[in-house]
Amino acid sequence: MAKKKVFVSFDYDNDRHYKYLLTAWNANSDFDFEFHDHTPTEIQTNDVSRVKAGLTTKINQATHTIVLVGNEINKLHKDRFAIGYDNWQHFEIAKSKESGNKIVYVKLEIFNKLPTNYSGCIYKTVYGFTQEGILNALKQL
Repeated sequence: MAKKKVFVSFDYDNDRHYKYLLTAWNANSDFDFEFHDHTPTEIQTNDVSRVKAGLTTKINQATHTIVLVGNEINKLHKDRFAIGYDNWQHFEIAKSKESGNKIVYVKLEIFNKLPTNYSGCIYKTVYGFTQEGILNALKQL
């Protein structure tokens, strides 16, 4: 599989360990899992406009977005009015769609609901966090 340019959208407070696992899979030559990670490192600011600009730049550099769908994907963020969306993941999904990225929604638990703004783009849904499922979805897009 050719390396995909991937942005990973995740809930930093609750689901970052899944993002770290994706990064580890990518770095380990024993795994048949490769992608060029376009996710920014943690943006050290409370300035919403700077965070939005940083995220948008990285999303625009990617061709695919993996959205880790955790329990709180639709939870309202305290800064939602400044963000312009319910939370940061919803912002990242909207920007991914604007950029034309293909999206893989990875439901971390089968009962997790997809984000309310999930449609309107080319996407695949993966049920459960598995290397095989994520790889297959990326290959199909």
